[in-house]
Amino acid sequence: MAHDAISSRTGNTETVRIATSESRLARYGLIGVALCFVALFLVLPLAAVFTEAMRNGPGEFATVLADPETFAAIKLTLLVAVIAVPLNLVFGIAAAWAIAKFEFKGKAFLTTLIDLPFSVSPVISGLVFVLLFGSHSLLGPWLQSHGIQILFAVPGIVLATVFVTFPFVARELIPLMQEQGTSDEEAALSLGASGWQTFWYVTLPNIKWGLLYGVLLCNARAMGEFGAVSVVSGHIRGLTNTMPLQVEILYNEYNFVAAFAVATLLALLALVTLVLKSVLEMKYSEQIAASRRH
Repeated sequence: MAHDAISSRTGNTETVRIATSESRLARYGLIGVALCFVALFLVLPLAAVFTEAMRNGPGEFATVLADPETFAAIKLTLLVAVIAVPLNLVFGIAAAWAIAKFEFKGKAFLTTLIDLPFSVSPVISGLVFVLLFGSHSLLGPWLQSHGIQILFAVPGIVLATVFVTFPFVARELIPLMQEQGTSDEEAALSLGASGWQTFWYVTLPNIKWGLLYGVLLCNARAMGEFGAVSVVSGHIRGLTNTMPLQVEILYNEYNFVAAFAVATLLALLALVTLVLKSVLEMKYSEQIAASRRH
């Protein structure tokens, strides 16, 4: 809580009276409560995951990760992220550019559509693709006749992941671009720069920290997505199971050490994301402050 100060002048003398103030006991009490919550709901669960994963030693941990099914789940997770994140990167830049730099009919509707995955359950998102590409859908018979498999294969997992993650990059860039305005781009164009040169040398440097921040969040969500991927994957062991799905399977089979071993990879991803997020937030805030000064 901030201190509220009331100042008054008496002749040439100015006095400052503190209106509200917390005692040292209250401050330490609030800090203690916050630390207890952090320890109880964040530190202890993470510690339990790593402790359970290492219960039988590092050798067993390495053996679990080298298991063919687990290794296939790790490769599939990385493959999906490698495909989904660049697609969302391109979409996010294009959508943010259109919304922040231009005025057009349907702009508010486009902004609402970008937020749609935030309000729709991931399970429902997966069911949408089942309705679109399932065997009883309008497209299902045509896809089967041409040997194209979307559901229960990598394409369906990629589509579901792209759907649930595509707001992250756009939502980070839109307010940043709106804050910066169009003056820099207009100046570059007036000096003879092409559209590509304007984007590469003017727009991109101005948004780089926000862009990296959005990509980071998008990648973390893509690698940790469970609900939508669970619906479209079919849970085919060694083929369509990502790391979150593999954790569920191993846990349901009471193979707790293996389940927590795979979970540690996701936990490490979360920790790395948290550290990078803090660094990028510092750079991001500095960029916004600099744009406001200009």
